[in-house]
Amino acid sequence: MSALSRLTAIETRLFFREPMVVFFTVAFPPILLVILGAIPAFRRPDETLGGLRVIDLYAPIVVAMGLALFALNGLSQILAAYRERGVLRRMRTTPVRPGLMLGAQLLMSTILSVGTMLVVLAIGRLAFDVRLPRQLPAYLLGYVLAALAMFAIGLLVASLAPTGKSAGAIGTLLFFPTVFLAGLWVPRASMNDVLRTISDLSPLGAGVQSLQDATAGHWPQLLHVAVMLGWTIVAGGLAARYFRWE
Repeated sequence: MSALSRLTAIETRLFFREPMVVFFTVAFPPILLVILGAIPAFRRPDETLGGLRVIDLYAPIVVAMGLALFALNGLSQILAAYRERGVLRRMRTTPVRPGLMLGAQLLMSTILSVGTMLVVLAIGRLAFDVRLPRQLPAYLLGYVLAALAMFAIGLLVASLAPTGKSAGAIGTLLFFPTVFLAGLWVPRASMNDVLRTISDLSPLGAGVQSLQDATAGHWPQLLHVAVMLGWTIVAGGLAARYFRWE
């Protein structure tokens, strides 16, 4: 195994030793989908939504929410805590450089978030007859772009937060408006024009619409692709500029 693979395996074992983090990042999105699907009104077609059901709209929203949980409440807090405890500083004296730790964290978060996405899609399909993406390559593209944008924001939080607790607090503050604009409380189809425009310019709002478009058989709109790439470049650039290993 390569050093990256070994470190990723170690970090994954350490991650699963934190039951609360595991619950909210891995288990909570599928549970939330089950709760929403259990509401009878959410399983009935709605003419105001173009004949779709509310649960059809919420499946990609829950997938996007899982990304936000990993980026803002997992990745950022773990890296900030490692820097606070001097883990990254001590790693600089070993053959395993801190950059490898960053790569391992990103790889672990990506693998686990993809696993969560697959579970959400499977539950939606098997339990509530939510259709699978008609345009699978477009769905994967939208998911990857949304993941890149959110992980870049998570790294920016980790770079600016002085401690693990402050990273958790900042991540929580960012989480709620981010998932609100993604449509968690008010689906994008029910938003007014102003709120939907703001949502279009947010990383998860653009991500959710791209996933919904792919589910319907369309490719992501150029606006949403540009928005997600813009967040990735800006947040990633700032994270690289201000990230400190100690």
